[in-house]
Amino acid sequence: MTTEPPFYNGKQQGLLPYPAAAGQTLPDKADDTMKIVIIHGQNHIGSTCTIARELAGKVGGDIREFFLPKDFAEPCLGCFTCFQKTIDDCPHAASLKPLREALLASELIILDSPVYVYHATGSMMNFLDHFGTWWIVHRPEPAMCGKQAVAVTTAAGGGMASAARDMGDSLKMWGISRVYRLGVGVQAVSPDEIPAGIRQRICRRTDRLAAMIRRRQGSRGMNCRARFWFSLMRLAHRHLPPAEPDYSYWEDQGWHGAKRPWREVR
Repeated sequence: MTTEPPFYNGKQQGLLPYPAAAGQTLPDKADDTMKIVIIHGQNHIGSTCTIARELAGKVGGDIREFFLPKDFAEPCLGCFTCFQKTIDDCPHAASLKPLREALLASELIILDSPVYVYHATGSMMNFLDHFGTWWIVHRPEPAMCGKQAVAVTTAAGGGMASAARDMGDSLKMWGISRVYRLGVGVQAVSPDEIPAGIRQRICRRTDRLAAMIRRRQGSRGMNCRARFWFSLMRLAHRHLPPAEPDYSYWEDQGWHGAKRPWREVR
């Protein structure tokens, strides 16, 4: 008799440790506790939230969660203040600060969103709109080069790839070292209704991804897409009129010289 792998059923509360699926052994977790932040693109605890929690539980560590729009609901005003000044001057800086600080302090970022009309939720996209200055073409945070991230998305049918891309675009352009995507067609509208075979596949996929994340804990780098844009913008800074405050930020960081954000120890 085969034992069904452990899985959130939508009724459990809190974060639980997850053993490996039947017959599979996970490598030991890293000695240091990994700091994990999950940004849920919805308020309800559905299939997407459940899978994100399962992955975080398997990685193990100090886990913080935020739910959108409950924990941040301010719409980007398009006022351009963050680009002209800093993100601290954003009209919503105070309410955004806890989430921003959690992102910077984390080692693993998990963004999750169910598919809404083939894309991430409006709440998730609204949240990401506030971090335009973190993109590599503006004023990226060097700390991002020491992090890993996962974009988790589910749908009863399709649209997982485009929804994951919505979140993955920001994660990659923030300069995060490794960005993974975990999209699942759950064929259900609630975790309780997910077919047993799909549950088993979810457990196997989260097992493998958690093991990979733990093996790469502590490594630094920048994904290839961000490196390409870093080189392009560095060239633009040399040959085009300085665009402030981006140019001065890069100059202060030493990136116009020999320094690179993925080599810095933070």
